[in-house]
Amino acid sequence: MDRPYIICHMVTSLDGKVTGDFLGKSAYSGLIEDYYRIHREYSADGFLCGRVTMEGSFPQPPVSPAMYGGPPIAREDYIAEKAAFYAVAIDPQGKLWWSGRAIADTDEGYDGAHIIEVLTQSVSDAFLAHLRAKGVSYLFGGKTELNLALVAQKLKRHFGMEKLLLEGGGIVNGSFLQESLIDEISLVVVPAAEPSEQAVPLFKTGKYQIDVAAAASLRLKEAKKLDGGGLWLTYQKQ
Repeated sequence: MDRPYIICHMVTSLDGKVTGDFLGKSAYSGLIEDYYRIHREYSADGFLCGRVTMEGSFPQPPVSPAMYGGPPIAREDYIAEKAAFYAVAIDPQGKLWWSGRAIADTDEGYDGAHIIEVLTQSVSDAFLAHLRAKGVSYLFGGKTELNLALVAQKLKRHFGMEKLLLEGGGIVNGSFLQESLIDEISLVVVPAAEPSEQAVPLFKTGKYQIDVAAAASLRLKEAKKLDGGGLWLTYQKQ
């Protein structure tokens, strides 16, 4: 395979929502910890999220975008370092002004992950200069729209990724699904319904590629009961 094996690993409500009030209820804290435990046990080479998820999960100190007066920066992939574990951020317009080269988090399953920004060529020179100064790697996935299949290939080619956890929001997950880039789905299902119209579903119509392939069928790989009335369901592509 010319790309990593991609596992979409998420917590969902019974009605398939990945955001909502149910995530903050103390009754389900054990199931949330199960999600993080499974994340660690997958021993993947990295995890991938969209910009909104990254901002919410790993907030950064405010950064005032600096003016850039240097020469134009070539729109070429930049590998700041090779690491044991990576945090891949889908950030087409360049809005994540990271304060450091790696994720800082209390969970060892995320802490220290070297950051890779996935960009379009429309980003500013000032943004690229900032990433270089902070030691953040970046890849280009297209001129104005991302080709996620190309991005996945580059993650393996440049960083040697064999297994990648997809932990994005509905649009990022939906985009990978539509391009048939998901090999396995891992769901920690919380015994709660989330009827809010604002709650985001597991998959939404993607936006990163105009021409998308039909999603492949999945087969149930395993179902396990978890304490607290939850389930861990895993599915594989047919």
